[in-house]
Amino acid sequence: MLPFALKTPEAHVPYARWHQLPLEAVRLTGGFWASRQDINRRVTLPHGYRMLEQTGTLDNFRVAAGLKQGSYRGKMVFLDSDVYKWLEAVAYELQANPDPALRQQADEVIELVAAAQQSDGYLNTYYQLVEPGARWSDLDFGHELYCAGHLFEAAAAYTRATGTTRLLEVATRFADLIDATFGPGKLQGTCGHPEIELALIKLYRVTGKRAYLDLAKYFIDQRGKGVMRGLGWLKAEYHQDRVPVREQTVVEGHAVRAMYLNTGVADLYLETGEAALRTALEHQWRDMTSGKVFLTGGLGSRYEGEAFGDPYELPADQCYCETCAAIGSVLWNWRMVLMTGEARFADLMERTLYNGVLSGIALAGDSFFYINPLLSRGGYARRPWYDVACCPPNLMRLFASLPQYFVSHDNHGLQVHLYGTGTVRLTLDSGQPVALSMQTDYPWTDTVALTIEESGPAPWQLKLRRPGWCQDASIAVNGQRIENPVIEAGYITLARAWQPGDVVTLHLPMEPVLVEAHPRVDAVRDSVAIQRGPVIYCVEAADHPGVNVLDLRLDIDAPLHAAWRDGALAERMMVIEAPGFAVNPDEWDGELYRRATRRDSLPLQPVPITAIPYFAWGNRGANAMRVWIPRVEAERG
Repeated sequence: MLPFALKTPEAHVPYARWHQLPLEAVRLTGGFWASRQDINRRVTLPHGYRMLEQTGTLDNFRVAAGLKQGSYRGKMVFLDSDVYKWLEAVAYELQANPDPALRQQADEVIELVAAAQQSDGYLNTYYQLVEPGARWSDLDFGHELYCAGHLFEAAAAYTRATGTTRLLEVATRFADLIDATFGPGKLQGTCGHPEIELALIKLYRVTGKRAYLDLAKYFIDQRGKGVMRGLGWLKAEYHQDRVPVREQTVVEGHAVRAMYLNTGVADLYLETGEAALRTALEHQWRDMTSGKVFLTGGLGSRYEGEAFGDPYELPADQCYCETCAAIGSVLWNWRMVLMTGEARFADLMERTLYNGVLSGIALAGDSFFYINPLLSRGGYARRPWYDVACCPPNLMRLFASLPQYFVSHDNHGLQVHLYGTGTVRLTLDSGQPVALSMQTDYPWTDTVALTIEESGPAPWQLKLRRPGWCQDASIAVNGQRIENPVIEAGYITLARAWQPGDVVTLHLPMEPVLVEAHPRVDAVRDSVAIQRGPVIYCVEAADHPGVNVLDLRLDIDAPLHAAWRDGALAERMMVIEAPGFAVNPDEWDGELYRRATRRDSLPLQPVPITAIPYFAWGNRGANAMRVWIPRVEAERG
């Protein structure tokens, strides 16, 4: 039994401007993201369980529990975390769609985890089986606290979803051991891979136990002492250890670690209101978005250290853009939305979800990218699993929990951040019930209709994000256009006494456009990319037989035509068609370099160009692909 009472999951976070709705308050019932959730439920979660069995990750718990003979399986020390992320994903799924068979499977895994826990609360199968006398001996690379953090997240989610506390009991016993081990006058240090910080705050929010919040703050305060071992030429910044958190002004080092740490720091601010934390986060966000984020929302320019590079160092082919880094960006930006009420953070969250995150999984739902380049010369394909399998179960838990990012609330009403077909139902702080439904084929079509299903008599606000990519949004209530609507920090604000049956129609024109990068982004200078709405497009070899995609060119004045395509990509989606050109490399006659000539002397062969959503590439074999296309205007001088 837990030695404390559980907190109400919907308890308000004290320094949030807006508050997250409980997961069950928002349901996606159709359209783009509901289909992804359906694939996650039917295909990806069962696939994940099979791979955890096939790779021996679950067997590690059986051996640690004494239920099976054997040794540790796997090449990495942090494989326990994959089990915990899968359990967290299952928790969100059970909260939305109760499934007795899935519940039984998860409960069996939880019993296995509990059986592997040692009598004093310690739990890490690698150190229990491989280095039983070396607890906490390698904080830089051992990932013990990282794995513990994912256990805590899973336990918090599973308790909220099912009301059972079996996994939470395991988690709090381990958390209490960590609290007794680390801190002033005890073992000093923190994990090389941030995660436990945000996880402890989640545990605090479920249990109300202040020691967990204090321990999260302690671990955050340990950073910046420059004592962690680096990796290659990356030194303390690899572990986010170069400067103290409150002095951090740039994003640097390992991209996933930076995102997870900033997520934890944002949560600490939301609980404490410490201004220095918020200031540091805002400085880092500006640094990231002004020179270190890819068009797809991807993060991490360098293979070595999976790291951020210098400002404007954004190579299309050798970028890292790990799927987990994109997911971490969503987690951080969501906290910034709740903190500030500013649409710019939701804009980046949306860009990342539709592009940098979604590219990480095949349309079929059973293979994955770890790295997400913006240019491939061919031969790069998704895989069913990885030795470092952090990305697949991370995608599972994100998709299962996705509705919580669509809508938030405050004392004044509701705020809609993402658009999809679904329903929202809750009771406002004032005590009046509110329910609405949303209908749209976004991101393919440009109209969102919101119908008030239930409302009390008092006025309340409905805020709708005007996406940063759309400057011509219009809005109507019951068919009457609102001229010069109030827009606050990127949100269209409607305040009135709503009646059941009221319909709000948001129109977001999304003609395809060409975008270009800052001139200091040397890797894609004189190139353009195609964007329609929030979706970034790419060209793939499968659509251009007989033409190398590296030879394609696009006139910036070329008409871009959006058209539905059925079948070729396993599902119906919008493609972009345009007249383009291809250069003829044969005239180089095998030469790699030659004396420069006028660009307009290059022979250009007219070819039709078809661009598909970036997230859909790689589903027809290991095709060559590119997002950035050299512009003919540059070729002609």
